[in-house]
Amino acid sequence: MVGTNTKKTSRRAVYELLRKRVLTMELPPGAALSENELAAALGVSRTPVRESLILLAEEGLVQVFPQVGSFVSRVDPVKVADAQFLREAVELAALDDLPPVLDPSLVRDLETNLERQRQPGIDLEEFFALDEAFHQGLLRLSGHANAWATVVAAKGHLDRARRLGLYDASSPSAFVLQHTEIFDAATRGDAQLARTAMRTHLRAVFDDVERIRARSPELFSSNSTSVPTRRSIAVWE
Repeated sequence: MVGTNTKKTSRRAVYELLRKRVLTMELPPGAALSENELAAALGVSRTPVRESLILLAEEGLVQVFPQVGSFVSRVDPVKVADAQFLREAVELAALDDLPPVLDPSLVRDLETNLERQRQPGIDLEEFFALDEAFHQGLLRLSGHANAWATVVAAKGHLDRARRLGLYDASSPSAFVLQHTEIFDAATRGDAQLARTAMRTHLRAVFDDVERIRARSPELFSSNSTSVPTRRSIAVWE
C-alpha cells in the first residue's frame, strides 16, 4: 500500500512540475520533450513522465506525434478565447452575487494583495501569483470559491498568453490599476462598474495575443496538422 501511494505521489508531483514549467514558459512552445531526459533530470523512472505527458496532452499543452516525439504545444488562440469565455462568464457572474455586507477578513486579504502588487520592481512571476490570488479572492468574496478550480483547469493556453503579455509589458502597473478599479467598485457595492472594469481587464489579453503573435508567430498554433521537426532543446539547466 505504501508503494502504491508513493507511486501516485511521484506521478502527481511530476505532472504538476511539468505543467508549471510549461505554463511559466520554462518549457517554451514548440520545445521537444524527451522522456529519457526528463526522467533523468527529475530522478524518476520514465513511467510517471510518460503518464504526465499523456495528461498534459489531454489538456492540449503537449502534442504527441507517433514515431517523432512529444512537443510542448504552441499557444492556441482558439483555446485562449474559449478559456477567456469561461473565465469571463464565471467572474462577472460572481460579481453580481457579492453580498451586501462583505466579509471584512476577505476584504483585508484583497487589500494586502493589492499592496504587494504595488511593490516597486516586483518580480513578474510573483505578480502573476498575486494576480491569480486576487481573482480567486474575489470569487471567495462572492461565495463562489469552489468555481476557481474549474477555471484553473481550463486556462492553460490562456495563462501562457497572459504571461507573454505580462513579460512583453515589462511592468505590471497597468494591471495593478485595473485590479484596483475592480476592487474599489466591488467594495463600494457598484456591481455594474465592477463588471465593466473586470470585462475590460480580462479582454486585454486579446490585444496582447495579437501584438505578440504578429511579432513572434512561432510561439502560436497555426492550426496546421504538420508534424514539427525534432531538434535538440535544453529542457532546463
